[in-house]
Parts: sequence; C-alpha cells; structure tokens
Amino acid sequence: MSPRKSDSRDRMILSAAALLREYGASATSIDRVLAHSGAPRGSVYHHFPGGRAQLIDEAVALAGDFIAGLIDAAMQAADPVEAVDAFFALWRDRLVESDFRAGCPIVAVAVETNDDAPQLALSAAAVFARWQEALAALFVQHGLTEDRSRRLGAFIIAAVEGAVVMCRAEQSTAPIEAAAAEIHDLLLYTLRDRPGAAASEPRP
Repeated sequence: MSPRKSDSRDRMILSAAALLREYGASATSIDRVLAHSGAPRGSVYHHFPGGRAQLIDEAVALAGDFIAGLIDAAMQAADPVEAVDAFFALWRDRLVESDFRAGCPIVAVAVETNDDAPQLALSAAAVFARWQEALAALFVQHGLTEDRSRRLGAFIIAAVEGAVVMCRAEQSTAPIEAAAAEIHDLLLYTLRDRPGAAASEPRP
C-alpha cells in the first residue's frame, strides 16, 4: 500500500496558523492559505463549510494546543522559577528563529474586531484562559493560593504576549529578556519560602 498523502484539511489548518503568526488575521485569506498549503480550491468548503471563519477558528485551536504543550513541557522543571524562565526562553527562540517575523497567532486574532466572526474572539479568550490555568496550577502546587496563582498566570501571559509584540517592532530580543528577568525576580521572592525556590538566585 502506498503512503497516505497529507490530508488537505490538516495542511490548510497548519498553513492558516503559520500565516496568522506572520501576517495577522485580516491578511489570512482563503487564497493565501491555498497558496501556502497547496490544497485544492475545491476542498475549502468541503472541509470548512463555515468558510474562512471556521478555518481560522480551527487554526487558533491548533496553535493554542501547541503552545499549551510547550507550557506543559516547561512545567516539568522541579523549580517553578526555572519553568517560567524556560517558557520565556521558548518564545525568545521562536522570535529569533523566524527573524522576528512570527508572533503569536492568538494575539493576531484577538486584536482584530472580527465583527463578521465574533466567535474568533471567544476562541482566543479560551486559549489564553487555558494557558493561564496551566501556569496557575504550577503555582498552586508550590504553595500559593488559587487567587494569587491565577493573577500570576494572567500576568505572565500578558507579559510574554506584550514582549513578543515589542520584540517584533524593535527587531530585538531586549523586551522579552527584560520581562523574563523581572518576572524571574518577582517569582523568586514570591516563592522564596515555598518548596523548589531555594535553588534559584536573583538575576543581576
């Protein structure tokens, strides 16, 4: 039996996610996705009866799952401060590898009005909430209250996303490195009396 060809539906979702990272939601058109993915035009409404909105919504879900996996991998560190350091490092590496062209596809959807597809904003919000919950769970495990853990989770996600935008604008890793350093010290002192923090030292 010959190998199964890549499914055009999956290729289109992957292409949409990649285009969202670089060009934003409004520029991620069906035509651009088809050109990027090489999928046949006739497959669009076969796989996505909801059209462009459905395609982008599924790309948001895919990107959300991917970053959640990166968070889960970072959270394997015994020290929560090291785990968050690793999360920032992942974003820094993604910026450098793409020559500052690729940002966050979830932000790309969230910052646009999408009046014709309001469900996209809801999907983006759900992804952010999922990432926040993953970080909050880590802090709860290390002795912080649920309320404080959720606030820290939201703050870290906001800091990462804002830093990514600034890095792309400045063509520099300086903003994300500054954010990572400040949050490193914040977590160090917040968790200094909690298990797992003793090995970390403040950054200069």
